[in-house]
Amino acid sequence: MSTRPRKAVIPVAGFGTRVLPASKAIPKELLPVVDRPLIHYIMEEALEAGIEHLCFVTGRGKSAIEDYFDHQVELEQALEKKNKKDILSATMESVLEAGATSFTRQQKALGLGHAVWCARDIVGDEPFAVLLPDVIIKGKPKALKEMMDRYEDGANLLAVEEVPMQETNKYGVIAPKGDWSNGAVEMSGMVEKPDPSEAPSNYSITGRYILQPEIFGLLEKQGPGAGNEIQLTDSMASLLDRQKFLAVTFTGESHDCGSIEGFVKANIAFGMDHPQYGEGIKEAVAALR
Repeated sequence: MSTRPRKAVIPVAGFGTRVLPASKAIPKELLPVVDRPLIHYIMEEALEAGIEHLCFVTGRGKSAIEDYFDHQVELEQALEKKNKKDILSATMESVLEAGATSFTRQQKALGLGHAVWCARDIVGDEPFAVLLPDVIIKGKPKALKEMMDRYEDGANLLAVEEVPMQETNKYGVIAPKGDWSNGAVEMSGMVEKPDPSEAPSNYSITGRYILQPEIFGLLEKQGPGAGNEIQLTDSMASLLDRQKFLAVTFTGESHDCGSIEGFVKANIAFGMDHPQYGEGIKEAVAALR
């Protein structure tokens, strides 16, 4: 029986230290790229891929994320009364069906692996996706949809993209086993920020995963790794000895909005393609050159 991932884990408990002081006042995941917050783009990518349930792993000060996916009755009534149908329609895009979201707390900042482990009872014994909200994908289809199209029962998938070989020391990099076929290759390992002279490839891990539920048992026993945190990559490396891992490329363009530079670039890139504001933004960017 084929079991495709139905649930996605979205870790949103981090402090957003790379975009301070802005993230002191507002959760990083709600910072706007053009006219929508980062988390909206993550939601769209998950739904495009056929995900049925979103599990947000939150922390203190992140309740506004939960509010974003709920009704705002007074606002909706005001927009309807003023006949602002387009704005109301755009506002309602983030209101998901009842029961389509879950929110669980990561009480201590113990790392990405620990955040994923916090969702274990919601996910249960089935494969699931993980989407890191720092990274948004421009283009269609987006990365997770292409991963789902290549999904194999029992396999783990990681989205990857090429980076300059001299920059491998900035990323987690995969070690391919065999040849690429239709944008995918089996993995023999992964290395965190390798020196370019020692890097097994120039394909970096992008922040999209499809994982088998056995990862939870490994995360439960996983000790602290880099940064004295429970790292997801450590448990994936252990699982790689037992299960198949595939690295999958995607056609979209990724933007790391966890950094100030990446966040600004994302606003420009998405802004220039916006159906309403695009031409004006293009003119403004051209005038700066």
